[in-house]
Amino acid sequence: QLQLVESGGGLVQPGGSLRLSCAASGFSLGHYAIGWFRQAPGKEREAVSAISSSALSTQYADSVKGRFIVSRDNAKNTGYLQMNSLKPEDTAVYYCAAESGLISATSWREEWEYDYWGQGTQVTVSS
Repeated sequence: QLQLVESGGGLVQPGGSLRLSCAASGFSLGHYAIGWFRQAPGKEREAVSAISSSALSTQYADSVKGRFIVSRDNAKNTGYLQMNSLKPEDTAVYYCAAESGLISATSWREEWEYDYWGQGTQVTVSS
């Protein structure tokens, strides 16, 4: 069964950090770009970050640039999103997705580009 499973979400105070993981099973994540998306209550899902299959290219939304770091460990078939200096507006369900082709500076934001999606993990930033 081909699937992605996110983990690492939770409740954190403003200014805190969390690291999300995206573990793949049933396929080699190393052949795929990984995208991270989030959806806050009452809002549309938005692209947060992406990393190419080789990890040579990364992308970030302006809202998280300088605070979030995307990475991957192909040997572990896992991607990561390190989230630092968290703000209440970062509260959302976070999803990872895998895309078999190349990502560009524009295409990484397009949900339809991605082949597989995880079920999401809740991140709540609150005091």
